Amino acid sequence: MFMHKTAAISAVMITYNSERVLAEVLRALSWCDEIVVVDSGSTDQTIAIATSFGCRVMHRDFDGFGTQKGFAVRQAHNDWVFVVDCDEVVTPALRDEILARVGTEPDIAGYKVPISLVFLNQLMRYGGEYKMRHLRLFNRRYGTYNVNRVHEDVLLNGKVANLKHHCLHYSYASIHEYFEKFNRYTTAGAQDLSARGKQTSIAKIAFRMPFSFVREYVVKRNVLNGYPGFMWSLFSAMYPVVKYAKLREMNSAAQAVRQIPVTSEVATFS
Repeated sequence: MFMHKTAAISAVMITYNSERVLAEVLRALSWCDEIVVVDSGSTDQTIAIATSFGCRVMHRDFDGFGTQKGFAVRQAHNDWVFVVDCDEVVTPALRDEILARVGTEPDIAGYKVPISLVFLNQLMRYGGEYKMRHLRLFNRRYGTYNVNRVHEDVLLNGKVANLKHHCLHYSYASIHEYFEKFNRYTTAGAQDLSARGKQTSIAKIAFRMPFSFVREYVVKRNVLNGYPGFMWSLFSAMYPVVKYAKLREMNSAAQAVRQIPVTSEVATFS
């Protein structure tokens, strides 16, 4: 039996072909007053699963994680919103902690939720991916998401507290799926950097990976996670290298366009 709620809470998530663990995710949110799902054109069973759990489902074309989540937050009927990714399962301990605290601490505008990664079928108990706190539960009267395409954040004008118990992040079903997301996220990250006028160099790209790997594998102790820890450290070290390589490619392409001479003639291609 769930504890008595002291505040109405809307669970909010965005989806796209998210059927893999969606039923388990939604089942773990059954205590929420409503579940809002904003989908960007799924072709699998995502919509059917969400509808079967009584979610309020709507469509919006995807244009970035920040704007998509911000839209989803605005669709909630309640001020308190709990933003959960479509591959994150709320544990019973976290559920009970939320029910016990939200609405009883009037000076708190939001809560950081610990999220723990499950990678290659293993809970990553060591390193930075274990109980990493993210601002996911907040009163939307005091803020919402920024407009970043990727690695979006909540901008909140108010006091934030930390929750103790975590939810489990089943982010990648396989290495193949990891690199599908990897490619999308590095491109989106490079686009954000390019939009802000950021530059990079060959040396910065070349020397970033070994330092990043040592930080992830040794300093953050992913070595204690065994084989999944090694693979996670390797992939994590590759991420900024590829992102900044794409940024360099984007900047070079933009510079090349600017250097094309403008003439009164219109080129004809055949």
